[in-house]
Amino acid sequence: MDKHPSYEALSPYLTKYPKAAGSLFQTYNDLKLAQQWTDLEVVELPGCARCGMRGRRPQMDDLLSVVPCSLSESLSTEWIRTTFEELGSPPHVYLAINTEDSSIVYYKISPGIVKPPL
Repeated sequence: MDKHPSYEALSPYLTKYPKAAGSLFQTYNDLKLAQQWTDLEVVELPGCARCGMRGRRPQMDDLLSVVPCSLSESLSTEWIRTTFEELGSPPHVYLAINTEDSSIVYYKISPGIVKPPL
């Protein structure tokens, strides 16, 4: 991992939050290299014991927030509330759920009760 080009940008966070290091590394590289997000920055979320990211999808102006986690983690509504607070209360957060086979599923989470589109 330390030979990878993105390691330098992530190394302080990987050692600070070792339980979330794999999810952070995998999600960061997916957004940066595969999905080609721009203005990608790592944001510390100490209340969640991990880092999240903010960035923009290609050809979009909206700044989006992403929080990586592992499929094996148990998350609570309190954890999600803390995530929104520490990211500055964005309209929604993408939860990047990482699996052992390196696949990632992104779930869009919104605060409160949101009526599904018809």
